[in-house]
Parts: sequence; C-alpha cells; structure tokens
Amino acid sequence: MFRLESQRILSPAQLKRLSEHKYSCASESLIDPILQPYWNKLTSFLPLWLAPNLITTAGLIVNILTTLVLVWYCPDAKSEAPRWGCFLCGLGLFIYQSLDAIDGKQARRTGTSSPLGELFDHGCDSISTVFVALSACIAVQLGEKPGWMFFQCFLAMTMFYFSHWQTYVSGTLKFTKVDVTEAQCTIMGIHMISAIFGSSIWATKIPVINLEFYVLMVLFSQSCCGAALIQGLYIILTGGCGRNGSTVAGTSVLSPVIPFGLVVVPAIVISAMSTQHVYEAHPTLYILAFGMVAAKVTNRLVVAHMTKSEMEYLDTVLLGPLMLFLNQYFKSFLPEYYVLWGCMLWATFDLLRYCRQVCLEICDFLNIELFHIKPVLASKDGEKNGTAIRGPQARPSVGGKAGRHHH
Repeated sequence: MFRLESQRILSPAQLKRLSEHKYSCASESLIDPILQPYWNKLTSFLPLWLAPNLITTAGLIVNILTTLVLVWYCPDAKSEAPRWGCFLCGLGLFIYQSLDAIDGKQARRTGTSSPLGELFDHGCDSISTVFVALSACIAVQLGEKPGWMFFQCFLAMTMFYFSHWQTYVSGTLKFTKVDVTEAQCTIMGIHMISAIFGSSIWATKIPVINLEFYVLMVLFSQSCCGAALIQGLYIILTGGCGRNGSTVAGTSVLSPVIPFGLVVVPAIVISAMSTQHVYEAHPTLYILAFGMVAAKVTNRLVVAHMTKSEMEYLDTVLLGPLMLFLNQYFKSFLPEYYVLWGCMLWATFDLLRYCRQVCLEICDFLNIELFHIKPVLASKDGEKNGTAIRGPQARPSVGGKAGRHHH
C-alpha cells in the first residue's frame, strides 16, 4: 500500500552505512581530459567560503530556468522556438556543466568532502536530465513527431536510472568513451544550430539519403544509448558484487526494474488510453510530470545503493500517475489537463520533500550543513584529512555529471 514517508526516512543503520560509503567510478570520457584545465582554472576563482552544494544548486537553477523559457514559448514542442531562447538554453547547459564539474574540486579545496555531496549531485542531475532532454526536443521541433519525442525523453530518464542500477549491482559507476560530457556538448551544439539557423533547419532533407536532419540526430542518439544499455545490462547480469552475484544490498540484480517499470508503463498506458489525447496536446507538461516521478524513484535507488539497502517497490510519488489513471477509469470525470497539472505538482512536491528530509537527516548525522561550510571543517590549505567522496570524473546522465565531483 501507499504510505507517506514517516518523519524519518533513513534508519540509524542506513545512516551508518552511508557514512562508510566509498565512492567508486571508472570513466573513459574523450572530452573530459580536454576540459579539465578549464575546470581547474575556473575553480581557482571560487572563494573558499562558497559551499559546493550551492554551486551545484546554482547550475541546476540556471538549467531549469533557461529550459522553461523554451517551454513557455513552445509548450507543444511543435512551433519554432525563438533563436535567442535556444542560445540561452545552450548557454544555460554550458553553465550547468561547468558548475557541476567544479563543485567537487571546491569540496576538496575547502575540506568538505562527504557522502552528502555525491547524493546531492545525483539528486540535482536526476532533475536536470528531464529538462535537458526536453529542451533538445523543443529545439528541433520534435513535437511534430510526438512518439519520437516521448521515446527520446524517456530514453534519457532510463539511461540515468540504468547507470545507477548497474552501480547498485556492481558498486562502481562506469562510463564509456562517449558518455555524459559528450552528450551534453552535442545538445549544446543542437541549441547553437537552432539559434543561428532557426529550429526549422532540422526539418531540412539531406540530399541522396532523403532524410530530415533531425532523423539522423535521433538515430545517432538512440544508437549511442542502445550501445550503453547493452553494456549496462551485461554488467547488471554478470557484475553483482554481493553474495552469489547479488547487489550491494544482497538483493536480486533485477529488483530495480520494478520501481522504474511502475513509472514507464503507466506513462505509456495513460498516454495511449487518453480520450482527450493529453500527451499529444500537452507534451512538455506530460514529460515534466512523469520526469519528476522518475527523478524521485531514481533518487530512492541512489539512496538504496549508498546505504546498501533494499529498494521498496511502491512510492508516494506514484499517487500522481494514479490520479490520471483513476480519472481515465471514471471516463475523464475531470479534464485530463487539470489532472495532469495536479500530477506534476504533486510529483514535484513529493520529490522535494523527500530530498529535503534525506539531506537534513544526513546533515544531522554527519554534523555538517548543506549550504554552509563550517569553519572547523576547513584547514588552512583547504584540505581535510580523510578520503574525498567526490571523485575526479564520472557522470551518469545527459542532464548532469553526478558522481564525478562528490563532496
């Protein structure tokens, strides 16, 4: 049954295991080494009193606001987005990428590395993934092909979840040569092309092959994601680090498929069964609503991994999709548009409530502050004795580089 989270989400045993969590990552990114000098230089300009989580939050806010500009002007993702809006969105993604890359470096400078930074990064990136994927779809007017837009956005959410699923199984976050940084740079390029030539450029047919430009971009992204999914699935089925090949929590390696399935399957069914064509009429709102649901479920998977705990299947955030389903069951007693808004607002509220409570519990247990550096934690040279949890690389999603620079 559904139940609201109790006053405390994490048990003392979970908090203890989380405090002992050691970050592990393996990355072969092609672009990361090229950008590292820029990120290092940028970090050197930061004041030592600036908390790393504030940097992460600032990047996320910029990313969300610039995407909402496109959503405001193109809610159906069909009309041509303003060129300045595309430029702003590409710039916002660049700022987000830069800030997400230096927050861990700042954590090491200030001696504030902790498991909370890793969890906070993942939480921000789970939200960013939704907005980045949505902005790219708007920039190429993919709303003209609603099925493709649905697939692209949910593929991005699935990739993010999949990366944490294989981490939950193997204990190590693994990335290929073409991964998050490369995907982000590609999307920045998409926004810049739309800013210079207009979104209509993507509908131009390429001679000889007689295919629209956007078709090649979609096929390329799907091919890259498909290869990553195959590799991730291999790790999931063969790389269990627990007893008898189980997860870090000793559970079945296939168990995380159920919570995410309870997000994707209802999204597909509700869209297909809607008599008012709620998704086709309001694609951006639909993606945002289910994106927040997916972000909540992904955050719970991250917490399960870091605390080495079993992940529960049902979640209060699923009350949002349930509202849509029940409304359809009763012959759309209420206009689906308004119920969709209710779903989106509830999912956002439930996600923020969960993240806030988890962060507060961790801060209380570790005696640290979320957005403030305690003077006693930072030494003169900005280093702290102990192991930094934020690693120098690794990010699991198109939306962000969670895990690369954890506090």
